[in-house]
Amino acid sequence: MENIYMNRELSWLKFNERVLEEAENSEVPLCERMNFVSIYQSNLDEFFRVRVGSLQDQMLINKKIRDNKTKMTSEEQIRAILKVVKKLNKRKDAAYKNLMDKVAEYGITLIDFTSAKEEEEKFLEQYFNHEIVPLSSPTIVGKRQPFPFLRNQEIYAAVVLETRGGKERIGIIPCTNNMVERLVELPGGTGRYILSEDIVLHYIGKVFKGYKVIGKSLIRVVRNADIDADALYDEDLDYREFMADLMKERKKLSPVRLDMSREIDSSVVESLCRYLDVSPERVFRSNAPLDLSFVFKIQDLLRMHPELFYERRVPQKSASFRDGESILKQIEEEDKLLSYPYESIRPFLRMLNEAAEDDSVISIKMTLYRLAKQSKVVEALCEAAENGKEVVVLVELRARFDEENNIRWSRMLEKAGCQIIYGLEGFKVHSKLCLITRKGSEKIEYITQIGTGNYNEKTARLYTDLSLMTADEQIGMDAARVFQALTKGEAVEESEHLLVAPKCLQNRVIDMIDEEIEHKKNGEEAYIGLKLNSLTDKRIIDKLAEASRAGVRIDMIVRGISCLIPGVKEQTENIRIISIVGRFLEHSRIYIFGCGENRKYYISSADFMTRNTVKRVEVAAPVYAPAIKERLQAMFDLMLSDNKKAREEDADGSYRLVECEGEPINSQKMLYQEAYDKAARRNAGPAAESGEEE
Repeated sequence: MENIYMNRELSWLKFNERVLEEAENSEVPLCERMNFVSIYQSNLDEFFRVRVGSLQDQMLINKKIRDNKTKMTSEEQIRAILKVVKKLNKRKDAAYKNLMDKVAEYGITLIDFTSAKEEEEKFLEQYFNHEIVPLSSPTIVGKRQPFPFLRNQEIYAAVVLETRGGKERIGIIPCTNNMVERLVELPGGTGRYILSEDIVLHYIGKVFKGYKVIGKSLIRVVRNADIDADALYDEDLDYREFMADLMKERKKLSPVRLDMSREIDSSVVESLCRYLDVSPERVFRSNAPLDLSFVFKIQDLLRMHPELFYERRVPQKSASFRDGESILKQIEEEDKLLSYPYESIRPFLRMLNEAAEDDSVISIKMTLYRLAKQSKVVEALCEAAENGKEVVVLVELRARFDEENNIRWSRMLEKAGCQIIYGLEGFKVHSKLCLITRKGSEKIEYITQIGTGNYNEKTARLYTDLSLMTADEQIGMDAARVFQALTKGEAVEESEHLLVAPKCLQNRVIDMIDEEIEHKKNGEEAYIGLKLNSLTDKRIIDKLAEASRAGVRIDMIVRGISCLIPGVKEQTENIRIISIVGRFLEHSRIYIFGCGENRKYYISSADFMTRNTVKRVEVAAPVYAPAIKERLQAMFDLMLSDNKKAREEDADGSYRLVECEGEPINSQKMLYQEAYDKAARRNAGPAAESGEEE
């Protein structure tokens, strides 16, 4: 039996390769390609911090632990990861150089000291002496001065010094300083710039007088971020303060990677590895700058060239809503669906604001995972509490890398009078669920919103997500059960309409796959369509493979990790998997089961990863409105037909761009145009250019 499994970590690296391909793609505007090369690097940093960090921890606990699909040990996975990353990083360096060569054609040049003019060198030396040296904190490592703590992802200049007696010492100077601009403009107004860390490295010998410089390099460490908060938590502690302390601790975790800008003597690299407790194979040499975040400054310098950027697009008014009328009343009339970033998040925010002021509203209950830095959602919830509504907010303090932001919001919400809960022990609450409860003339009424993405106004402009708003009483009652369970610190045991992880999502999905298998065995039509970010859940993967063997046709749009290899003869040959990587991050999840009038549709916060299906609180909502079903199907079909940004996974686990035969189809571009066209028809023309509703 041929292998149908792909290792999770190696599949993720294939996703990041697809991101890098966008940086290499000459059809993508130049400044957007710079975005993709920066995203490639930041993705990789997070991957090392979380996934490699986790594998590193596994090795310390038990070297014999194997992943449940490819049976690779943690050590074997790390070895394979390092091999792939070293190849990809060479492509990243080449892509960066190619992009900067093209940027130079527009009058912006990033120089180094090999191309600096004599008068520029004089300026840079003065700049170093007056702007950098007074703020620097150099260290020479020795018996009385231990190796300094290197902060995560910050750049340092490391220098190998020789004393008069011939002994070698290592000197370190931090290059990251909020008081010094990273991109330093050279005098003359000719568009020539240099990175501040290159200035530090060039003149570093001036700081360590009395020593001979025999080698130097910029260095950057990436530290493990894998902390199991639940394993460390003591129930006698204040949970919010415990999480705040834990965030400080994470900054000190051991390095998982060391980046260097130059080749230096191997004995010095070994010394650095020893000081940092990093194995030599985790050292990466980069020709590109060690931190590419400065490319956004270069983009700002090129704003007068609109052709270097994507065509300007802003979220449009949804044609589903009428202006000047109650949002809650419109949702009562019929279910509504918002599709981000093509449509504005404003109707959802208006719904919250209206609920905050509506005398008939008794309570607002909501789960929050990631929020914008300036959150209008929090403002509405605070206003509702101050207006005397019962406001219950579950703030997930374990949302990785957003913990500090969420701690801050939880304090503000609590101060406004909201009841704050922090989720379940052992289970992150990742669901996107909002329940508005109203006292109707005859009975209690519910308005329920279920989303695929966070309540974040910023990412609603960058990620593709769906937001369903319904007055369906049965869905509202299920949502009420979810919140009742959460406030008691429990998981929902059963639900009738919503699929709710950890106890009634995976099993219900498997049941629906089984139904399609039975349909096929009975000679009936059978179909499964899935749009996900990641697919790793082995139980679901094995059931999908079983469905394929039974002859069920399965279409999957999986942006990131796919541990299922499609097209394997007699195993997964009825499964097609594509990945769309384009201007917007594909983030919505759609589940489709069945054919014809019996076809079932769900939108969900859950990917088919074990962490989502059985280790988190997630919610999938059924779509009952025929018009919304049609809309979801049309979106899904359009994405399946994408031949500009879609890559199809082959039976060997590799990805290739879908061949563009006939009309070019960029699904994201077409969905945005559709939103503009609907807004134009709705507003009889002028509003199509007026941008997002404010």
